[in-house]
Amino acid sequence: MSDTPFGFGLPPEEPEDGDEGKKKDQQSGGGQGPANPFGFGGMPGAGGFGGPGADNPLAAMFGSLNPTDLGAAFQQLGQMLSYEGGPVNWDMAKQIARQTVAQGTADGSKDASVGPSERKAVEEAVRLADLWLDDATSLPSGSASAVAWSRAEWVEATLPAWRELVDPVAERVGAAMGDVLPEEMQAMAGPLIGMMRSMGGAMFGTQIGQAVGVLAGEVVGSTDIGLPLGPARKAALLPANVEAFGKDLGVPQDEVRLYLALREAAHQRLFAHVPWLRSHLFGAVDGYARGIKVDTAKLEDVVGQFDPQNPEQLQDALQQGMFQPEDTPEQKAALARLETALALVEGWVDAVVHAAAKPRLSSADALRETLRRRRATGGPAEQTFATLIGLELRPRRLRDASRLWASLTDARGVDGRDALWHHPDMLPTATDLDDPDGFVHREQMDFSELDQMLGEAAGKPNLKKDVQKDAEKDDKAEGDDTE
Repeated sequence: MSDTPFGFGLPPEEPEDGDEGKKKDQQSGGGQGPANPFGFGGMPGAGGFGGPGADNPLAAMFGSLNPTDLGAAFQQLGQMLSYEGGPVNWDMAKQIARQTVAQGTADGSKDASVGPSERKAVEEAVRLADLWLDDATSLPSGSASAVAWSRAEWVEATLPAWRELVDPVAERVGAAMGDVLPEEMQAMAGPLIGMMRSMGGAMFGTQIGQAVGVLAGEVVGSTDIGLPLGPARKAALLPANVEAFGKDLGVPQDEVRLYLALREAAHQRLFAHVPWLRSHLFGAVDGYARGIKVDTAKLEDVVGQFDPQNPEQLQDALQQGMFQPEDTPEQKAALARLETALALVEGWVDAVVHAAAKPRLSSADALRETLRRRRATGGPAEQTFATLIGLELRPRRLRDASRLWASLTDARGVDGRDALWHHPDMLPTATDLDDPDGFVHREQMDFSELDQMLGEAAGKPNLKKDVQKDAEKDDKAEGDDTE
């Protein structure tokens, strides 16, 4: 997966044998060639990724231009240029993601429909996982159903969440593309700005579609990045990817499936019974994205020298880092808030799943360490997250958070630990992750007075106060009788 922003890809390399090599490439149809707009590649058509005719701009985007696909190619080009939606062309993203899934993974694994036996195995694993989790957390089951997805089904189910995550960043870049011209020229250049935004939406849609399609071949469930990407209260596993994950671990497949089901079910409990958590996390992503600034000087230079016959200029500028986070206290606070929140979610899941699995699975320690290393080395989910919104999580925070939750369990018990999820202000901060012992032994915050005030404001009776008043009346009556 590309390390460049939004995975725009690298510009084509010069052949080692100079002009002769270029001629060979043109004759054989290999390589992207200098006329490949934005280095898209892999678009619909027989050519596939870098397939025949890739030196032709339209062939690179639509495949070989035979009479059968010519009409469809121009139809899709027209749709791309006439796009007037949001900052990302999500119809194109979905199409590209599905095509990427259909091509299979790098190891040759192809997507396939999930059979009845695989669905039954996933349902039983999630059901058993929920039983085990009852002893490890006070939060009740959050899974109304358990499903087994193919990779294509994962794409369909998670695209709405990706849209919510990516649109804020893409909106910033798209707005900047239209704002680089002087105001007096913007009215005159309206069609050009509209075309640039349409191309920008298509460009984002293509790259996001490719990234999500690749990720679909690697994830094992709906919560791999610590965010609820799938529908609420629906625990999901991908049998083909679960099998690939445990292939070389030397652990029975049933145990691998069950351990991953524990993680999925634990995430579902947290997001189902902490109603503010999802908006808290997605709001943190949005807050971080809105602090991103676009290097307008670089963009102005690109637009001023824009050559329609050389669209690689825009690609080169984007991959050289056209946008970056604002170096302000507000942006740093937004980044810390997001990283800490995600670390707390993953750390809690890690601690709870380990407590549930350790007494029952002989492979619990090995599976836990495998997943930790996957995150520490920049696993596929983290890489995609960083590629799409320009954010890379710090694995160190995940281990720190897991240790803090385990210490809280020892000090306050399961109920005391899980009670911290009642209110966002009760959660540990980034500073607390640096000093977990200090947080564990700190006096707990009491929100009962605040809850009481909110209840009274909402017109709810204060049962505790009413009972106390009744008791005082009884005491007074008893005193009067004595006199």
